[in-house]
Amino acid sequence: MSLYSPIIIKLALGILCLIVQINIMGKGNLAPSSAMDQVQNYVLGGIIGGVIYNDAISVLQFVLVLIVWTTLVLIVKFAKEHNRFVKNIIDGKPTTLIHNGTVDIATCLQHGISANDLMFKLRSNGIYEVSKVKRAVLEQNGQLTIIEQGDENIRYPIIMDGQINEDLLDIVNKDEAWLINKVHELSGKEVSAIYLGEYISGEIKLYEY
Repeated sequence: MSLYSPIIIKLALGILCLIVQINIMGKGNLAPSSAMDQVQNYVLGGIIGGVIYNDAISVLQFVLVLIVWTTLVLIVKFAKEHNRFVKNIIDGKPTTLIHNGTVDIATCLQHGISANDLMFKLRSNGIYEVSKVKRAVLEQNGQLTIIEQGDENIRYPIIMDGQINEDLLDIVNKDEAWLINKVHELSGKEVSAIYLGEYISGEIKLYEY
């Protein structure tokens, strides 16, 4: 039993660290929504899987590795939440592939999206003609969000984390000055004070910090 004790302790600590990281990151599961999530899963899996059967690494060393990795995850999370530039660098940002029925071929190729991949994603959403797409956006998790021509239900927030979604402004034929005035009129605050703003049937609904 003593032979297996370190393995059992390491496995228990690994599971505990995994649970702690999932809760700290505000996730209900390990499904990745960004490149950083995927890296985090791989590294943590490698740490736990590669160390528990390695007798040369003590339980204390294993704990130190988990603490260092968890600290790095928290630092990255803090940086992403407080600096949009860092967030864009780490997670990337949504990219428009189709605008008003026209495919942005250069952007598709830049993101490794072949014509076959693009049409597969469209067919998966029940769309068989590019001309029917008003806007198709490649999300950070690789999924395609599509707004069809004549679709009145805009699926994107107009404000997220205090930042204006300029793509959506373009879709609804409004400009930044209009939105700033609207936010001030509705809340008396600046856009940076808005956690989430939705554009629904021509009306704006705001959720402040």
